Amino acid sequence: MRIIDRYLGGAVVVGTLVTLGVLLPLLGFFVLADEMEAAGVDGYGFGGAMTFMLLSLPGYAYQLFPIATLIGALVGLGTLASRSELVALRAAGVSVAQIVRAALLGGLLLALLAVVLGEVLAPLAEQRGAELRRETLSGEVAQQTADGFWAVDDGAYVNIREIRSGTSLSDISIFQLDTAAGTLVSTHAEGARYVDDGWVLQGIARSRVRPGGVVVERIAQARWDSMLDPGLLKVVVAEPQALPVWGLYKYIRFMRVNGQDAGAYEVAFWGKVLHPVLTLSMIFVAIPILLGSARSTGMGRRIFAGVLIGILYYLISRTLAYLALLFGLSPLLAALAPPLLFGTGALLLLRRVG
Repeated sequence: MRIIDRYLGGAVVVGTLVTLGVLLPLLGFFVLADEMEAAGVDGYGFGGAMTFMLLSLPGYAYQLFPIATLIGALVGLGTLASRSELVALRAAGVSVAQIVRAALLGGLLLALLAVVLGEVLAPLAEQRGAELRRETLSGEVAQQTADGFWAVDDGAYVNIREIRSGTSLSDISIFQLDTAAGTLVSTHAEGARYVDDGWVLQGIARSRVRPGGVVVERIAQARWDSMLDPGLLKVVVAEPQALPVWGLYKYIRFMRVNGQDAGAYEVAFWGKVLHPVLTLSMIFVAIPILLGSARSTGMGRRIFAGVLIGILYYLISRTLAYLALLFGLSPLLAALAPPLLFGTGALLLLRRVG
C-alpha cells in the first residue's frame, strides 16, 4: 500500500503542478498586459511591469491552488483511469477508501505548499511589488508597518494609523523640519477627508518646537497640501487576502479594541485558516468524478467538469462572504460552509460508486 499511496499521491501532486504551470503564465500575461497601460509613465517601463507581474504570481498561485488541485487531481488520476490502472487497482482489492486516502496524502503536501505560499512568499512578494510600482510611478517612499502607514511626502514624514478608505483617514501625524526658522513642526489630526482634489485635516493639534520652548495651537480644520492621493493609498493598503494569518489576527484585534468593523478581515482570516481544508476537499470532490466515469469519459470532459465545479465553488464562497459582510453573519460559518457542502456531496457520490 505504501507503493500505491506514493503512486497515486504523486499523480495528484504532478497533475496540480502541471495545472499551475499552465494557468499561471496565462494570468501573468493578462497582468502584464494590464500593467503596460502604465508603461512609459515616470520611467515605469517594460522591466518594471515585468517585475510587478512576477511578484504578483505567488499571490495568484495561492488563490488558484484549490481549483488547480481539483483540476490536477482530475488530470493526474484521470490519466491512470484512462489506462485502466484505477480499474486494475480496484480489481486487485484496493478499496475506494484506500484510493481516497492515497490521493489525500498527496493533497497534504499540496496543502503545505499552499500554506508556505500564502503565509510567506505571497505577502512579501505582493508588498515588494506594490512598493516598487509606487516608488517608480510617484517617486515617493512609503511603508506599511505595525504602527500604520509611513511615507515621505515632500520632505515631511507622515504616519497614518488608520486608512478607512481611499478618501478617509484617521489618526494622522506629520513631522516636518523648517530649516529656515530652525523649527520642528509636529502636527496631529484626528481625521482627514479628500475634498475637491485635496485633503482637509480635522481636529488638529500643531506643536512648534523652538530653542526657547514649545508653542501649541489647536485648529478645527485646515487644508493639507500633500502628494498622497486616494489612488496611491489604495495601492499601499494591502487587501485582506494578501495579508498573512498572523497579520490578519493582529489587525482584527486592533480594530476590535478601537470599536471598528473588522468583518472583511475576519472573513479573510477564516478563509486563510480553512484554505488547507479547501485544498483537500477539492481532491475529495475529484475522486467520485473519476471513479464514476472510469474509462468512458475523456480527459477534456474531466477538465471541463473540474473548471465548472471550480467556478461554482468560487461563486458560492464569494456570495457567502458578501452575505456575511452585509448581514453580519458568522465569518467562520461563511468560510466553512462551502467545503462542507462540496465535501458532503462528494461523500454521497462516493457511496454510490463505492
